[in-house]
Amino acid sequence: MKIGLVTPYIYPLPGGVNAHVGFLHQHLRERGHDVRIISSTHGLQRSSEGDIIRIGRGFSVPSNGSVGTLTVSPRFLSQCRDVLEREQFDLLHFHEPFVPFLSLVLLRESTSVNIATFHAYNGWSPSYEFGRRMLGSYARRLHGRIAVSVAARYFIDKYFPGDYKVIPNGVEVERFAGARPIERWRDGTPNLLFLGRLEDRKGLLHLLKAFRLLRREGRNCRLLVVGHGPQEREARRYLATRRLTGVEMLGRVGEEEKPRWFATADIYVSPATGRESFGIVLLEAMAAGTPIVCSDIHGYKGVVRRGEQALLVPPRDPHALAAAIGELLDDPAKRARMGASGRQRSHEFGWARVTERVDDYYGFVIRRLAAQGQLPPGFHADVPPRPAGSPVSLAAD
Repeated sequence: MKIGLVTPYIYPLPGGVNAHVGFLHQHLRERGHDVRIISSTHGLQRSSEGDIIRIGRGFSVPSNGSVGTLTVSPRFLSQCRDVLEREQFDLLHFHEPFVPFLSLVLLRESTSVNIATFHAYNGWSPSYEFGRRMLGSYARRLHGRIAVSVAARYFIDKYFPGDYKVIPNGVEVERFAGARPIERWRDGTPNLLFLGRLEDRKGLLHLLKAFRLLRREGRNCRLLVVGHGPQEREARRYLATRRLTGVEMLGRVGEEEKPRWFATADIYVSPATGRESFGIVLLEAMAAGTPIVCSDIHGYKGVVRRGEQALLVPPRDPHALAAAIGELLDDPAKRARMGASGRQRSHEFGWARVTERVDDYYGFVIRRLAAQGQLPPGFHADVPPRPAGSPVSLAAD
């Protein structure tokens, strides 16, 4: 099939959705599909490069406690129509389809099979709450819907009820499993690792408070903070005013360096406060064989199993966080068991397996539309056969 993967964020800038789209593109091509990525630009990238098609200009805006993208163009409609006419996609796969405006315009103009993946989780969304009547007509143009977790499905189903197939994010198992530790930090002092964007919802300040408690108890450990973001100045001020030592603020690292940081860590800590739909960093830690201490939040519970790969603690509770970290510091055998369990579980989330599930879902939706005589006029490929051994009817999760 000819497939267009639509991301409302500027590809390939770092981010969970863009990473998901990039790996899906790679593995769908390996499965024999002709795949393009449709994105926007910050103005520096060329309008088209390889399999990437750019429409409009993206602007960063605050969203869900982080940073999102708003895409605009004075020629949006004509540009979208030109791309769709030229490329003749059989299927468009929208990631966060209701982020304005690239996905919305493409969805409205599409004559292809339309699939959407919903990545986000939040307790309440004012934009969905007040915009769902207007967005309802767009939702009805979706032939299939995927959520990356039960939490993400629960969130989106509140505003746009329907059948959602839960297919998780993936991880490059082999790349993380084979990473070598960074020798500089393997000096006998146990390493705690925080890796993520330095913003309020990632919970770094709660981890710093927990680390201060550990140091007060006389624990010999080190905290490696990898990442950047708007909370960096506040974090450095906290360290300076408390004269807290043993914390290394290491800044941003490239994607190619991440596996080595997980391999260097004795414990990975994710003190997120909420609004996480999944927890890709937990998968990466598991693939590297690193035991985890993380917040007990909806998006994380579908990734790790309590007591097997991770110790889960209440969010925003530095004392509970310190106690869990201390428990693992005191028990190297338990750390080893949890790390081994994580490695084993991470194989369930390998990208080849995740992409196979997405591809199977494409086929299910297309066969359903064909059986109902409702295949859209833009679909020109052969109807995919039912996978061998699959039931006659596949129900959405």
